[in-house]
Amino acid sequence: MPTIADKLAGLWPEIVMLLGAAACLAAGLSAREALRRLTPWIAGGAMAGAWALTLCAGGDAAHPLGLGGMVSFVKCMILALGIVLLLVCAGVPEALKQTAAAEGPGQRFDPGLSVRGEFYCFFLLSITGVMLTAGATDLVWLFLALELTSLPTYVMIAITRDRTVAHEAAVKYFFLGALSAAMFLYGFALIYGATGFTDFGLIRDAVAVSTETGLSDPSPLMLLGIVLAVLGLCFKVAAVPMHVYTADVYQGAATPVTAFLAVVPKTAGFAALILVLHLLGLDRLPIAVLYLLGAVGVLTMTVGNALAFIQSNLKRVMAYSSVANSGYMMLGLMAGLGVSGEALGNGPAAVLFFMLAYGFGSIGAFAVLASLSAQRVADGAGGTGVNDDLEYQDLAGLWWRSPVLGGVMLVSMLTLVGMPPLAGFMGKFFLIGGVLSAGFYGLVVVLVINSAVSAGYYLRIAMLTFFGESSTTPAEILPAGRRGPRVAGALVAGLAGLLIGGLPGNSVVRNARQAFEPVAAEDGGVAAPVARAQSGAPATESTARR
Repeated sequence: MPTIADKLAGLWPEIVMLLGAAACLAAGLSAREALRRLTPWIAGGAMAGAWALTLCAGGDAAHPLGLGGMVSFVKCMILALGIVLLLVCAGVPEALKQTAAAEGPGQRFDPGLSVRGEFYCFFLLSITGVMLTAGATDLVWLFLALELTSLPTYVMIAITRDRTVAHEAAVKYFFLGALSAAMFLYGFALIYGATGFTDFGLIRDAVAVSTETGLSDPSPLMLLGIVLAVLGLCFKVAAVPMHVYTADVYQGAATPVTAFLAVVPKTAGFAALILVLHLLGLDRLPIAVLYLLGAVGVLTMTVGNALAFIQSNLKRVMAYSSVANSGYMMLGLMAGLGVSGEALGNGPAAVLFFMLAYGFGSIGAFAVLASLSAQRVADGAGGTGVNDDLEYQDLAGLWWRSPVLGGVMLVSMLTLVGMPPLAGFMGKFFLIGGVLSAGFYGLVVVLVINSAVSAGYYLRIAMLTFFGESSTTPAEILPAGRRGPRVAGALVAGLAGLLIGGLPGNSVVRNARQAFEPVAAEDGGVAAPVARAQSGAPATESTARR
């Protein structure tokens, strides 16, 4: 079993991220304006350094569940998405009224009002939480990593918009997040009660022994723990029945922060779900868990698409779109769990690739929305102010006003709808292939029908961008100084959606598949618990005594 020193040696990317977060906080509170302006560059440098270290480290053959390849894949994926998100989020704290009051020309710097350092610090901390979630080897570690992912987002929502609606959204998100944390923590406690361990490897050893000594499924207490953990993690991925916060929170947050919420917590949630489900073994999931995942997946995609179809506010449309995409990925989790071999039959690998495609599609769409502004009545106070609550008519003719933004919006919508040859098509192709290979033909029909329904609102956005005519004044494009980094982020996301849908995407799919191939470690690797269970030998001294 790896020692604490061994675990710390594998956490250099996370250590670099934590150091970068501390540096951002210090630079943001500096009295020197030049140093304060460096905070986004420090954040970008930290993510680039962590990415390089992750690539150099490779997979972890000593991972107790044999998922060392998945760990490195998820870390590289979230760092790549994080760098693009940083471009979209750059300038958010600087545009706030309180930042202008704290750092305005001719004024003395007031560190109590400036949130520049805190914003980029929390940005890095949340992404670090995703990395720690993917690399978790213990239930306690997994819980703390998930909370590190979530807690900074509550503050990011509240501090990055000069409207009370942002504070309301942050409070809703916080209380529902606390409820979900209590739910999956209780599930973890039941898993510990059923097995006597918190370490992933020992838990799966205990499950393998119980199923090979007369029980067809894990104990009822273990199954109840898994069910509660899955339902609690549904909050992280915005899946039914824990989806009710999504539209209000996405609308209340600043648009760049909404892009962050659509990608980062969802990645952590699906990484955690893969880890939790792998505790039950490599071969198959119990029928109760399959029914749960299937029901949640079908309800999530159906409810998400139905509610997205009737919205007029674009951020609410994208919020329910995020819900629907979580439903697609929930079906991937139940299809071919832990199967090595061809990517077409590997459900978790398809989920990771689909998450990457969805991430770039969502970031591109939100980057375009963040580059626009609309004049609205703010907070019911009777005054007008610039905000980003855009509706369909605000996109009318965007292509003729900004071909770059219009083109990126088209690519993003086609990526999300799954049109070839874009990344979204490859993602849905492998996702459907995984569900088919598992024999869930009825679920494939539901997935295809829901995907067709989603085209109604995705293509409506694309059509308005090119051919729309509005009776109202369309949204203004922000000044070049404020939209520059966002346009760059939109371009990167759009190009990524194009590239990974073609030949380069084959290597990404191959890497996703290899992330779930068992790695032979010195202590027996991932095959050891199953081999021990099949031979009738006790998994460990502790399980033998039990």
